Amino acid sequence: MKARTVAMGGVFAALAVVIMLLGGLIPVATFACPMLASGLLAWLRQELPLPACIGWYGIVALLSALLGPDKEAAFVFLFLGWYPLLKPRLDRLPKLPALGLKLLVFFAAIAGAYGAMIFLFRLEALVQEARTMGKVLLLVTLLLGAVTFLLFDFILSRLPLIFKKRKQ
Repeated sequence: MKARTVAMGGVFAALAVVIMLLGGLIPVATFACPMLASGLLAWLRQELPLPACIGWYGIVALLSALLGPDKEAAFVFLFLGWYPLLKPRLDRLPKLPALGLKLLVFFAAIAGAYGAMIFLFRLEALVQEARTMGKVLLLVTLLLGAVTFLLFDFILSRLPLIFKKRKQ
């Protein structure tokens, strides 16, 4: 691997960790920061081989969980931050099955993340928040999350075009 590629991976990892740390400062950023950090992974995938990207994702997820004040954002990144690595494979499928699989990945990842936070790590603040929000508001939040995820998927589709223009 070239030194430039390794340095780029390190700089992007540091930037992703900083983005994840910002999630604790800005309350709305709980979901935006994991998306921005995994967007860096999509960009990095254009330069690095897949095993290096998997290692990059693992390091960023670990550092986000250890250093980040917002554990909810760290779990969202842990369970969904790898999506840019799966997306090219899903995009090869016909549109309707791909859309269904993408939504299945999103709902499974969110269920896994929140299931782990509530049942495995016993984050009572989330349980209390869910009780105060009510079932309808939780469902609306989940549906808005799915819409946001599909917008994120659309943006990831456009990222290689931006990357190619910058290379020229």
